[in-house]
Amino acid sequence: MNWDQIEGKWKEMTGNVKAKWGELTDDEIAEVNGDREALEGKIQAKYGKSKEEAKKEVDDFLNAH
Repeated sequence: MNWDQIEGKWKEMTGNVKAKWGELTDDEIAEVNGDREALEGKIQAKYGKSKEEAKKEVDDFLNAH
């Protein structure tokens, strides 16, 4: 699945996002609204990851779905 597909199905994907990054609140996930950069930013802020680490996690998530 590519990011455009995830973006188009964001409401369906929120459960998977919540399962992967459980510390993100429902409001934070809703704010992302399918925006990859916003998701990476939330992961960086919440988990104290570098930009590269957050990007890799999102890439891994993308490959798994």
